[in-house]
Amino acid sequence: MGVGLGVKVSFGVIGVSGVIFGALKMSQLLDKAKNFVAERVADMPKPEASINDVDFKRVTRECVEYLAKVTVNNPYSTSIPICEISYSLKSAAREIALGTVPDPGSLKAKDSTLLEVIVKVPHSILLNLAKDIGADWDIDYQLDLGLVIDLPVFGNFTIPLSQKGEIKLPTISDMFA
Repeated sequence: MGVGLGVKVSFGVIGVSGVIFGALKMSQLLDKAKNFVAERVADMPKPEASINDVDFKRVTRECVEYLAKVTVNNPYSTSIPICEISYSLKSAAREIALGTVPDPGSLKAKDSTLLEVIVKVPHSILLNLAKDIGADWDIDYQLDLGLVIDLPVFGNFTIPLSQKGEIKLPTISDMFA
């Protein structure tokens, strides 16, 4: 009876080692497949974007609105939905506006799409920036945008954008126009 048990144990060890060997081979195969896909994805064209311009748009009761114009090139033969656009506007090393534009539309297939992002800056923030204004009535800024698009197969993909420059502040005539 003791011999039979020993035989079962030795066959059990051989069976377990076979399973472990098979699992190692499967793991290696999966790693090779992941590397193959990663290489192909890295070589695929992706949408590219740039911030063209940031200008004063209008004054409302709540805020001053600036308009950021963004061009996005879609290399694919199908339109791509844009999930959202997030923005952060900084001046004098402080964040003066933060927000999102939900569901701004889609990128045209095999074409460039112009997106208009309205950045809203509360009046109280602009008053606090008085030391940066200077004689030319503008503020230095950095605009950071995150354009989140839904790529088929890959899922959500964020295109980060950043631009530095100067924005003109509204004049009294702008407030009553």
